[in-house]
Amino acid sequence: MSAQLVIPDLAGKSVLITGASTGIGAALARAFAAQGASVGLHYNSSVDAAKVLAGEIETAGGKVVLIRGDASKSGEMTRVVEEAAGAFGGLDGLINNAGGMVARVPYAEMTDEHYDAVMDLNARSVLAASTAAIPHLKQRGGFIINTTSIAARNGASNGAGIYGSSKAFVSNVTRGMAKELIPFGIRVNGVAPGVITTPFHDRYSTAQQLQAALATIPQGRLGTAEECVGAYLFLASEMLSSYIIGQVIEVNGGQLMP
Repeated sequence: MSAQLVIPDLAGKSVLITGASTGIGAALARAFAAQGASVGLHYNSSVDAAKVLAGEIETAGGKVVLIRGDASKSGEMTRVVEEAAGAFGGLDGLINNAGGMVARVPYAEMTDEHYDAVMDLNARSVLAASTAAIPHLKQRGGFIINTTSIAARNGASNGAGIYGSSKAFVSNVTRGMAKELIPFGIRVNGVAPGVITTPFHDRYSTAQQLQAALATIPQGRLGTAEECVGAYLFLASEMLSSYIIGQVIEVNGGQLMP
């Protein structure tokens, strides 16, 4: 890789990143590859973006494997994990980053179908991928990092309530898994991004909604996907975070200070 390797214990690791074709996931794929890790780049609908990103990583000298699957379906996420472990001869880390709002639906208009779609994508996917990864991670020790959200703590903005609740589920699963898996040498933590300029907000937020959010951020600007990366690299590194489990790092420019 042309990038300098600055976290020595990440080099040579095998890491599966779900939802890695765009936004924070794409930034993570680039960053872990730059550290010398082999990256399982999971994607679903963003086929072209995933292929372009994989090409960029390979051109820079990194190792990446593309794996497609519907994150809302447990069977597909199990297959994704098995394909990643098979490609790399094992697995050192899993980053559960796949997720989305699906649509803004107020609680007064909630349907079972919308609830299922949001919870399957954001919550069930974490359980399915993690359960499949645990046997592989037990062999080496390793890590799971779950992407949650500032919405898990603040109730989310209008129409995003179920999304926020699904992420609150993820935050609590992170704590529960941390307790259960640390005896096997598997460290589980989470990262909660705030308002980050990614395709997520291009799809689900209006300019007015983003402006309203901006007014609540002490740092005076929205965040970028690249500014989230450091928290994940830190939590992935045994050298840097060996005694940290069950924690959720908030990356939000001061919008929420729990």
